[in-house]
Amino acid sequence: MTIIEAGTVVELEVERQADFGVFLTDGNEDVLLHNNEMETEQEIEIGDKVRVFLYNDKQGRITATMKIPEIQIGTYGWADVVNVQKNLGVFVDIGISKDILVSVDDLPGLEHLWPAAGDKLYVSLKTDRYGRLFGKLATEDVIQEISLKSPMKGMRNTAVKGHVYRLLKVGSFMISEEGYRCFIHESERKEEPRLGEFVDGRVIDIKEDGSLNVSLLPFKQDKMSEDAQVIFNYLQNRGGAMPYTDKTPPEDIQFHFGLSKGAFKRALGKLMKEGKIHQEEGWTYSSDRKTN
Repeated sequence: MTIIEAGTVVELEVERQADFGVFLTDGNEDVLLHNNEMETEQEIEIGDKVRVFLYNDKQGRITATMKIPEIQIGTYGWADVVNVQKNLGVFVDIGISKDILVSVDDLPGLEHLWPAAGDKLYVSLKTDRYGRLFGKLATEDVIQEISLKSPMKGMRNTAVKGHVYRLLKVGSFMISEEGYRCFIHESERKEEPRLGEFVDGRVIDIKEDGSLNVSLLPFKQDKMSEDAQVIFNYLQNRGGAMPYTDKTPPEDIQFHFGLSKGAFKRALGKLMKEGKIHQEEGWTYSSDRKTN
């Protein structure tokens, strides 16, 4: 027996026609298939059977479309975030004319970790007790079902990209473009990524279950270049001279540059090797700054 329920695909019979569309029935209830929601070159006539997807219109009424989305009740897919509304949640595009709400109740408690427009969420659909349609985030079990096991060799230090699908205090979970399940420990990122954000990292470990540990931090040589630029910018802003060298106490380095002493010394060494700085009597100078 056909059930008229938002979020499902059903086959209904054309009962009557109107200027703006046709009404479909399961024998008990009628739903509208608007002209804008028809996808056929053939004229639809009374008595025809039509396969449609059911959803709620702006007034909350169940209506039909011949655009059958991949994402339905019981099936999952990737959906683009198209709008964010404070106190409501985020709206996603599942391929029909009406965007679907992922409720604030299903989103992170901190609003800056909510998905932004352009992010992607792996979702299904669900209805509340009033029959209204909502997006349903995939659970860890669902992600494990669709994920692939990574090769045990040749993955370390390779680049991986993908969307974050779960946030925990200890770290973030993402699924890569290849379908690998990845974990990003909180120590392996500069800041916590948003739910649904597309991130770019590198593999630092392959686990026995075929999942990956990933870092969003740059390689040491890239980090050294970044740190060197921070120090050089600071030096330039001080007119080419600063009272900090590789002998400066670690706490002063951390306070002024946000770097460990080891990272600071490596960056200074890089700048010296490139001829951009020199040191004299406990001070560091840019190469164009003469000391007398």
